[in-house]
Amino acid sequence: MFDSSSISRLTAGDERPPAVVVAVQLPGVTDGELESSITELERLAKTLGLQPVARIVQRRSKLASGVVLGEGKLVELAAWTGGSGEIPKYVRPGSKQADAAAAEDDEDDEDDETEEPYADQPAAAPAHRAKVVLVDHDLTPTQQHNLETATGVDVLDRTAVIVEIFHRHAKTREARLQVEVARLRYLAPRLRAAGGGGDRVRGGIGGKGAGESSLELDRRRIRDRIAELRDELGRIEGGSKTRRERRSELPTVALVGYTNAGKSSLMRGLTSTEVYVADKLFATLDTTVRRLVPPTEPPILVSDTVGFIKKLPHDLVASFRSTLEEAAEADLLLHVVDASDAAHADQLAVTREVLREIEADHAPAWLLLNKIDRVDAAAREALADHYPDAIQLSAKAPADLAALRDRLIEHFGGKLEEALLEVPWTHQRMVHAIHERTTVLAEEHDEDGTKLRVRAPANVLVSLRAELTLPSA
Repeated sequence: MFDSSSISRLTAGDERPPAVVVAVQLPGVTDGELESSITELERLAKTLGLQPVARIVQRRSKLASGVVLGEGKLVELAAWTGGSGEIPKYVRPGSKQADAAAAEDDEDDEDDETEEPYADQPAAAPAHRAKVVLVDHDLTPTQQHNLETATGVDVLDRTAVIVEIFHRHAKTREARLQVEVARLRYLAPRLRAAGGGGDRVRGGIGGKGAGESSLELDRRRIRDRIAELRDELGRIEGGSKTRRERRSELPTVALVGYTNAGKSSLMRGLTSTEVYVADKLFATLDTTVRRLVPPTEPPILVSDTVGFIKKLPHDLVASFRSTLEEAAEADLLLHVVDASDAAHADQLAVTREVLREIEADHAPAWLLLNKIDRVDAAAREALADHYPDAIQLSAKAPADLAALRDRLIEHFGGKLEEALLEVPWTHQRMVHAIHERTTVLAEEHDEDGTKLRVRAPANVLVSLRAELTLPSA
């Protein structure tokens, strides 16, 4: 059964535990969509510290109700993990079926030496047994329990993988609480698979009454813990809401998009701050708000939000709703898309779907095709035809960042103008202010003072010229 401590134990060493990825191609899912989804799950697995070593794929009209896969594929999967590939069938004790099964077991004990292998089983066992099975679907508690019985190893569905990654990457107290709520909600219905139930704890005065089973106690503890976490989250979110209200008078830009699209790199380039950047999924979970650099009048705030992903668990969306409100209350959304990813169109669709879910799709939005430096000329032209209004850029190119910064300043502060500002020696303190509030294109000094060629909104230039006419302090 999914358990954070067991996964942490598996991935504690330097070696990456081998994992087998399981997927079922359902009607309406193309080969390309299936490949993209499996590849994404494999990237999630690597982020979690696992090493995908094999894929088990099957076409079916629907997931098998008990074990996801058909019998043959289940045996093939078990060959990778060293499991039996079988699910024990429940037989009522004392029935004819029970007697027949017992007699069959006696015969099997006598014939163990000559038993034929499964027809679907590979002739040679894999060199390294897989220690984890990853399923590219959401599993019911019964399906997960049965797969673990058949394979003899931990089984994680897509939701469990994402929740565990969120759990590891959460840094702030708010993010940790949000993830813990989602983890407990995921765990509660799966307690049966851990062997819960059994003896009942008597309740009431004198121990009368049926009391609660250990399973019921565990579930009640989880409900109580979730209530405690939500109460604490409510207090933290109240503070976050207050901070947002204080910033409400300032123009705000929210970076939104698929995980690993380059939002944090763009944030670092626009604000000149050391936000965490890594080439992995869900490297950023905590919303960061910084001022656009160089500073503007009024200051333009840029917020980096948690990335989205296909089939993002609903409980995580609900838990991170307060964090995502940064996007819902922004004056401008920048949809950041990894233009070099073949699945960028699907990723953009996922982003828009989640934004609709949190009611954050009403603000004006710009589409940014990031990582364009990894795209050849023909592909760039095709992107320009398909997304004529999009901005093609690379977050690592200073010129692209400068052009985007100018567009943001113009959007909020008015059309940019170039001007020459002459600062006499008596007002040299103004040089620093000019550098902070404008983009300085050229600077030179002479006997009269400092001359600066700058670009800035008209209202900023008017303000600076007025300050230059004031008597020196």
